[in-house]
Amino acid sequence: MILHIVSRSDWQQAQLQSAYVPASLRHEGFIHFSLPDQVIGTANRFYTGQTDLLLLVVDPASLRPNLRLEPPLEAPESAIRFPHLYGPLNLDAVIKVVDFPPDADGHWSALPPEIDA
Repeated sequence: MILHIVSRSDWQQAQLQSAYVPASLRHEGFIHFSLPDQVIGTANRFYTGQTDLLLLVVDPASLRPNLRLEPPLEAPESAIRFPHLYGPLNLDAVIKVVDFPPDADGHWSALPPEIDA
């Protein structure tokens, strides 16, 4: 499984369409995903203090666009690889949507219990 952090409003908008098309797809050419052990770091780096977030749990085998494991854009020499989806996320690949609130201090320390990592 791969995971994607999304605002509640962006996810609601995607459900009105046939696919999820975030700004990163238009600006960078792909959608950022994380492996389960990467989500907490990603959330703390980019989403601190945001309280309206969800985690999309996605089955990679159900994706229609090309999925690649690649280093982060800011560190192309890194050995760490993140899943990048090169096209809109087809909604039928989303197997679960889970609330993703931060801890009281605005950070995350653990995945929600509904995520079977």
